Amino acid sequence: MSPRVSPLERIRADIDAAFASERDLGEVLEEVARLGVRLLMQSAIEAEVTTFLGRERYSHGDRARAGSRNGHCPTTVKTTAGPVTIERPKLRGTEEAFASRLFGKGVVRTNALESLVIAGFVRGLSVRDVEATLADALGPEAALSKSTVSRVCKAIKTEFDAWKARDLSDVHLEYLFLDGSHFRFHEGSRAEPVLAAWGITTEGTPVLVGLEPGASESTDAWAEFLNGMVTRGLRAPLLVVSDGAPGLIAAVELVFPTSLRQRCAIHRARNILAKVPKEHQEEVKAAYWGIFDATGEPPGEKSVAVARQRAEDFSVRFGRQFPAAVTCLNDDLASLFTYLRFPDQHHHRIRHSNFIERTFGETRRRVKVIGRLPGERSCLSLVWAVLDRASRGWRGVTMTPAIVRQLQELRRQLLDPPAVEKVTTTRKKRVVTAAA
Repeated sequence: MSPRVSPLERIRADIDAAFASERDLGEVLEEVARLGVRLLMQSAIEAEVTTFLGRERYSHGDRARAGSRNGHCPTTVKTTAGPVTIERPKLRGTEEAFASRLFGKGVVRTNALESLVIAGFVRGLSVRDVEATLADALGPEAALSKSTVSRVCKAIKTEFDAWKARDLSDVHLEYLFLDGSHFRFHEGSRAEPVLAAWGITTEGTPVLVGLEPGASESTDAWAEFLNGMVTRGLRAPLLVVSDGAPGLIAAVELVFPTSLRQRCAIHRARNILAKVPKEHQEEVKAAYWGIFDATGEPPGEKSVAVARQRAEDFSVRFGRQFPAAVTCLNDDLASLFTYLRFPDQHHHRIRHSNFIERTFGETRRRVKVIGRLPGERSCLSLVWAVLDRASRGWRGVTMTPAIVRQLQELRRQLLDPPAVEKVTTTRKKRVVTAAA
């Protein structure tokens, strides 16, 4: 990468590269956590220099203070996440020496920026709270200036607010995935859901679409969430993938009545195995996933028929021994096979909603060390930060010309029925009226 690229951009590129790698998700997220600490430390010291000089990098306007940036030198700081190397800015031509209030001279250990992260996300991005946390960590004389704290917090808040209000008319989805995860963020109350939506576009690219708190996962809560995205321009997807929550299903059918619905096969597997003794779970699990093996038929009704026959065979095999598990399988069975109407190359990506759930799980794991998240704003900021960064490394789906044609045909059948049919119906009505 070019040496003229800023240290912040290099760190962001490292984070994107980590998510794009094929390594284990847990290993990747641990690396991203360390890079995140480094990114925020680098952001804070760059903000200090901007405040000191009174102008941004590469700015040639009015100079509040003499001097200019003159490259960087590496500095290693010990943190609770391990040693972190940042690029410390060098200055020249200044009338007074620049001394970082965060690092000072020769400082080799700090938890100030980690405190800043916690204060920023957990205490609602309050400047006063950030100052208090830094004062607790380093003493009142070592805290960052108000302008530096405000600059860092404002940048995060502005980015999140802009993302929430952005226009969605240019987001054309083939697949929409919906899920919710519960967090405690009100004093003395139960955990409450955060509703999330992400999708795969007509180009095969994954995108995080929406994030919103909900008092519950009721039909009204989900419908309000979905209608909010529709109001901002989101068009109906071809397929909606979700778990079996009744409120969520009802809201999808209300807001996107013409879209197909796929029930998450992984959630259904968990439901079934919960009704089977532990010693038999491996056998039942293998038989269940055998239902979803490649059918050998082209996408469409023949492929669905093969899967249905396998489900019947499963019911016959385990009906007497585990009747509750079989009943669970056959409840809303048709929604488990909707994905078979779509291109074979997409099947493993669209028959479950587990990918975003894994990211939610990582968020919950990190929140455990904090405890309660005091307020909706704090919770959403943290969840959004994790999902937004993670979504940049999510893999999409292949879109060949043949696949695009197949999806377009499905869309015409479901969402845009041929106009000739409507004309023919109208003509028939006119004929009947004339005959009468």
